[in-house]
Amino acid sequence: MTFRILSPMSGRATMRGLLFLGLLFAVAPAAAPAAAQSRVDESSARLLSVSTRGNTTHQRLTLSLDKAAIVQLDADARDVLVSNPDMVDAIVRTPRRIFLLANKVGQTNAFFFDGSGHQILTLDIRVERDVTDLANLMKASLPNSSIKVQALNDNIVLTGSVSSATEASNAADLAARFAGDPKKVVNMISVAGGQQVMLKVRIAEMDRNIAKQFGIDLTAAAKIGGVPVVTSTSNPYGLLGRALSDMSGGQVGSVCPQVFNPTTTTSINSTATNGGVPTVTTSSSTSIPCTSPNNAQGVLKALEQVGLVHMLAEPNLTAVSGETAKFLAGGEFPVPASRDRDGNVTVTFKQFGVGLSFTPVVLSPGRISIQLSSEVSQLTNTGSYILQGSTSGNGLSIPALSVRRTETTVELPSGGSFAVAGLMQHDTKQVLNGFPGVKDLPVLGALFRSRDFQNDETELVVLVSAYMVEPNAEKAFAAPTDGFVAPTDPETLLLGRLNAVYKKDALPVKPQAAAPVGFVVR
Repeated sequence: MTFRILSPMSGRATMRGLLFLGLLFAVAPAAAPAAAQSRVDESSARLLSVSTRGNTTHQRLTLSLDKAAIVQLDADARDVLVSNPDMVDAIVRTPRRIFLLANKVGQTNAFFFDGSGHQILTLDIRVERDVTDLANLMKASLPNSSIKVQALNDNIVLTGSVSSATEASNAADLAARFAGDPKKVVNMISVAGGQQVMLKVRIAEMDRNIAKQFGIDLTAAAKIGGVPVVTSTSNPYGLLGRALSDMSGGQVGSVCPQVFNPTTTTSINSTATNGGVPTVTTSSSTSIPCTSPNNAQGVLKALEQVGLVHMLAEPNLTAVSGETAKFLAGGEFPVPASRDRDGNVTVTFKQFGVGLSFTPVVLSPGRISIQLSSEVSQLTNTGSYILQGSTSGNGLSIPALSVRRTETTVELPSGGSFAVAGLMQHDTKQVLNGFPGVKDLPVLGALFRSRDFQNDETELVVLVSAYMVEPNAEKAFAAPTDGFVAPTDPETLLLGRLNAVYKKDALPVKPQAAAPVGFVVR
């Protein structure tokens, strides 16, 4: 080491300088090796042997964060220049052995010069995280996967393939824990194997309803002191609103109301008599002769209605793992939503019918997670809303919906089935209408009241089956219309057939166009 004095100094200054140089020479040889030995362990550092001859003077070096590398040269180096000392620290142990310490993630370079000032080596250095421990942990935790872990600056990149989405999620969680931030993990893992799920759903519903109506309408007429008196009872049905059939019933007796309210006919004779004054003639007549002596009648209505509704839907949907598939067999009805500035009514459409929505996630070859939403709805007048019109005065009836809905998330193997919903609903309604006071009599009260009874029973079952599927050839599928041929006119008129009939052994007749149609694929 050479020191040059650039300007003359006084004796006292010279003495102080010599003392300082002496302390420097005494401390430096002992402190430098101690510091280097404390910061770098030569046995654990990476050794890089570089030849300064030939075309190998420009090389690349990747360092792990907070670790070191040893550069072994075949020529003496006097000066080492690092462009970013905060990122990589260089310690010259001997002229041919240099320690490189990685302090911060990033990229830099280092230049090595000999005693004559000639450049003997250039290193492009990239500092990144050491992901060796993470790669070993993933290999031990996920033995059936093929995951490659790489570091990119301060980020972790996962590539390769796994057998299920669960393994991919577990690998991403491990990398996020290692990096300390999920945003520093780039997950590029692909899931191998079949990832398409077919869901076979059977929605079966039985709706039974029974309605009974019983009522007696009485009518009596009599003359009291020359004054005709007519009394009658006609109790309405409070539940269904009207009789099941007005034509059904039995009548006993007749009151002959024409006797008390005869038909009056007035005629004017315009013939000039009595001094040219026309005469007015009034006559009373009865259109229906009344020969019955009865002055009371009763109409008995005993009605019963039994209904059965059977609904079955079997939608089959196929979706890729993680995507949503939807199905609707029904329709939409308009509902007024608002008015624009011109007064026009804007409507929105609400769906009803049999609806299905599901999102499958393949966890492993033997496990499928399904998020399922099923709905059965129909239009009903119960709970409907009547919107009064502003101009025409006629009310607009908006129907309500009777909805049975279920939402769930389940796991099952390929080919497994389960019942997602089993609903049994039983509604019983009964209304009695009658004349106050009289309807409560023990026996005669039945003549002055009507009974309206309704019983509804609904059973709904949704059965779900899931299968792992793969694409197949077109010839492996069949449609309900395959083999259908429209009959000829003689077959329709003479034999009453709606489709052509062929023998069992013969091949079905395929419909053919009368002229060349369609596209030609070349």
